[in-house]
Amino acid sequence: MIQSLLIANRGEIACRVIRTARRMGIRTVAVYSDADAKALHVRQADEAVHIGPSPARESYLVGEKIIAAAKATGAEAIHPGYGFLSENAEFAQAVIDAGLVWVGPKPASITAMGLKDAAKARMIAAGVPVTPGYLGEDQSPERLRAEADAIGYPVLIKAVAGGGGKGMRRVEAGADFADALDSCRREAASSFGDDRVLIEKYVLSPRHIEVQVFGDSHGNVVHLFERDCSLQRRHQKVIEEAPAPGMDAVTREAICAAAVRAAKAVDYEGAGTIEFIADASEGLRADRIWFMEMNTRLQVEHPVTEEITGVDLVEWQLRVASGEVLPKRQDELSIHGWAMEARLYAEDPAKGFLPSVGRLDLFRLPQTLRIETGSVEGGTVSPFYDPMIAKLVVHAETRSEAVRDLQGACCKVMIEPVKTNAWFLALLLGAPEFLSGVTTTGFIGGNTDALCRPPQPAAAMLQAAADQAIFHDDFVKGRVGDPEFDLLNGTLGFRLNAVPNRSVRLDIDGQPTTVDYQPGGEQAYWDSGASWSQLAQTTVLFSDGAAFETRPARIDGSGHHSAHDGDILSPMPGKIIAVEVAAGQAVTKGQKLLTLEAMKMEHTLTAPFDGVVAELNAHAGGQVQVEALLVRIEPAEKDAS
Repeated sequence: MIQSLLIANRGEIACRVIRTARRMGIRTVAVYSDADAKALHVRQADEAVHIGPSPARESYLVGEKIIAAAKATGAEAIHPGYGFLSENAEFAQAVIDAGLVWVGPKPASITAMGLKDAAKARMIAAGVPVTPGYLGEDQSPERLRAEADAIGYPVLIKAVAGGGGKGMRRVEAGADFADALDSCRREAASSFGDDRVLIEKYVLSPRHIEVQVFGDSHGNVVHLFERDCSLQRRHQKVIEEAPAPGMDAVTREAICAAAVRAAKAVDYEGAGTIEFIADASEGLRADRIWFMEMNTRLQVEHPVTEEITGVDLVEWQLRVASGEVLPKRQDELSIHGWAMEARLYAEDPAKGFLPSVGRLDLFRLPQTLRIETGSVEGGTVSPFYDPMIAKLVVHAETRSEAVRDLQGACCKVMIEPVKTNAWFLALLLGAPEFLSGVTTTGFIGGNTDALCRPPQPAAAMLQAAADQAIFHDDFVKGRVGDPEFDLLNGTLGFRLNAVPNRSVRLDIDGQPTTVDYQPGGEQAYWDSGASWSQLAQTTVLFSDGAAFETRPARIDGSGHHSAHDGDILSPMPGKIIAVEVAAGQAVTKGQKLLTLEAMKMEHTLTAPFDGVVAELNAHAGGQVQVEALLVRIEPAEKDAS
């Protein structure tokens, strides 16, 4: 058995691997960049090595530094986690050549499945059904457009070297193909250093079904059943569950057997996932499920498989890498109950899912379920890496119980001032389509307006915020004695002095609100947990996973936009890909202003209201820093007549 292990990753997956390794008595070594010097995985490991500056390309993506760190610390093996170098065959081979144990599949297996076109050809030869499409070498825009026309729209453009939802574009009509191809290639080149693409027929009622497989060095391959990962946004999974709703025994047997054939076709060892696309227009059927790709690593969503099988997949990885036989045979594996996972991201769904970075002044997650995280209160969400900050995982006897528990957990998330998608997750889990188990991969995209409308502050919240504003005003002006509140956790104690009814004007997340205050009715809400900062004159209230920042209004109550409402700031460091407007141009609310590339994804910034571009400080190709003023929109002048 491996005695010492270096984890070539960061965040929650590094913490996850460390947890199992510690239980198995294996010494762990963490690596970290400048941005992660105080990160949780660094503190949890037995030893930690600094490997470079914050950008991943200068630290976590530099294989030579990671191997050197393993050598310097006496680590016997390297676990890559997921992302970064986990599916890099050259790195895997370099680890082996350095005399270290690679906790993952053979480099040849990674190569065989790494390029989608070659992988599909191999799957066809192995008798695994694949989606109709174009896998050719001719990458000219003209040939790709002709193939898409022949396949029939809608089609999906996918990066040959892609993964993680990057480098993928759905095209509805031929007229949209050229722009989609350009965007896809830019993202593919940025993320993978390879802009080649393939074309696939887009399935109109698609569900994403994947199968966990595991192989050892003795020729054994098993599956650990399926997961449903259909709730996605821009091809990034949001909520995953196991087993898949609506999966009957015959279809399960067919898809799992196909997954095992796929793994055996590349002589697979270790943990892997075979991803399938299912046409669910008539439910899940074995003859309407096709191979998409294989992920030659541990998946983000592996906890749901662990929960329904009782297996520790990281332990299996370490045992297989040590040369052991798989701990269980196929007939010893079975499904128990239902599991679900929600990915908690530092992002703002109400603003186009823009990532949110900064210090986690408040970071509190419910403790009644499995939490996978690399974040802590007082830590920082960096602009350099993926914005996922935690995974919330539940296991229950039935699907309905799992949904109830996970939705309840999402509603109890309390994080501030960094924005999160907790309330968005809660809305998703309560959607009738999801509850019925029929959501497809296009569900979020087709219901964005409804799902991205945050919950409104409840009446009790508004009363509590008004009470807080009045209390602060009285306290500052010396009209009350010693306040009874807890300075440690910021929770206000009940105020005994009576306050008469009055109208209170508040600013709630930048929006003017007038509250008819009625004293005495606010205490119930304080008991549910609200945070107060006296110095900032700010009250932060939490409801259904959403955070509401309130303070005494700084507006005239006329409904006019304030001077800075139209300032479009860069949410993070990045590169301007395209500018869609010019100075002086009239724009309408929601109109696309520019596209920013950051965190290897393209983000669209839009106009917050109807107005005129008063200032433009962005140009295509330009690099910008966080909070740089890119565009200023001023309200259009109203006709005086």
